[in-house]
Amino acid sequence: MRTLISTAFVSLDGVVEAPGGEPGYRNSGWTFKDMEFLPEAYEIKGREQQEATAMLFGRVSYEAFSPVWPGMEEFSEYKDMPKYVVSGTLTEDKLVSGWGEQTILRSLDEVAALKETEGGPIIMHGSATLNRNLSDAGLINRYHLLVFPLLLGAGKRLFSDTDKDTQKLRLVEHEAYANGMQKNVFDVVR
Repeated sequence: MRTLISTAFVSLDGVVEAPGGEPGYRNSGWTFKDMEFLPEAYEIKGREQQEATAMLFGRVSYEAFSPVWPGMEEFSEYKDMPKYVVSGTLTEDKLVSGWGEQTILRSLDEVAALKETEGGPIIMHGSATLNRNLSDAGLINRYHLLVFPLLLGAGKRLFSDTDKDTQKLRLVEHEAYANGMQKNVFDVVR
């Protein structure tokens, strides 16, 4: 069974919306505005590229990343990696060329089936809505969270507010940085 890893930049109050400056959110770009950049805090991002064997996206994140990431040197290890996009509306003709094998999955059941295939870890960047649905369905195995010392209030959240049974997590790696950021890596306890 493959490991599904959710990786996210998240504010202390759980907001994940528009960390990189995406338009339409009043706090857009919160990961770099008024935050001292410390390269060591982002070490996990390079490691994720080394360890992942496939990528998973929701449609919105795919449409945001796919025009940009294929040409970015800092994401070169992802270029030829297989990508899976979970969407009920995306069509094959909207997939970008030159970014490795890409497959559209139409349901969470198809994500569950993908996890049953042979291969290594699958990494999911962004994709807030998909993250909430996969978490609620018990399909995420690990969380890589870079927590920023900010309270953003409104915005898309990493986790849903669905009333459900407790899901236990085990902290397997953590570090705090001089700028107040924290790295927290959690395995989901089954």
